[in-house]
Amino acid sequence: MLICPIDLIAALGEATATPYFIYRLRDAMLLSPTGRRILRDRPRISSKTLSMTYLRSLPPNTVGRAYAEWLDREGVSPDTRDTVKYIDDEECAYVMQRYRECHDFFHAITGLPIFVEGEIALKAFEFANTLLPMTGLSMFAYTRLKPAERQRFFQIYLPWALTNGLKSKEVINVYWEEQLGRDVGELRAELGIEKPIDLRDIRKRERERKKAEKEANERSRDSLGIN
Repeated sequence: MLICPIDLIAALGEATATPYFIYRLRDAMLLSPTGRRILRDRPRISSKTLSMTYLRSLPPNTVGRAYAEWLDREGVSPDTRDTVKYIDDEECAYVMQRYRECHDFFHAITGLPIFVEGEIALKAFEFANTLLPMTGLSMFAYTRLKPAERQRFFQIYLPWALTNGLKSKEVINVYWEEQLGRDVGELRAELGIEKPIDLRDIRKRERERKKAEKEANERSRDSLGIN
């Protein structure tokens, strides 16, 4: 039987999380009243438990609306997370499952997109916040970035990720289902997370700059009669 790369990544994430790191994350939840409630209730995040119609109807700037708009913009759904298979401890398996299913909420409150540059920045934040090894290993994907993207990562997004991941509260303890109607900026402030510079806006301005330079060069060549 063939195993797809996504399955391999999920399996590696579970293998590297045990035994120490997933227990550390579970203990962080046990130290928090909200974290303990999450462990007791064991909520799941999927299209069956969250109504996208309801989330889209929430006021602008709410957590639920931001989450729904982010999913719509990126063309993804809450049902894309693999089920944990290789962690034997039932409670720790749930902790890993919860982390996976909350990942898109992390994207939504930071505004980081899912293309490689945004994912690496978010994984760096998650590593600093959760210490899960796979999130740290994921940062080596920076080698896939173009030179300008790599420079941006090291100058802007890695410092943001490490600073905010370390200083903010444990994001695993957010009961997202109870925060849907809350102002997203207020929740970020409570968690101690500073919103990063808009990566999509940076990339858009960079494309516009390159387009303008190309058009200027073409006009210059035309004026000089260069084919």
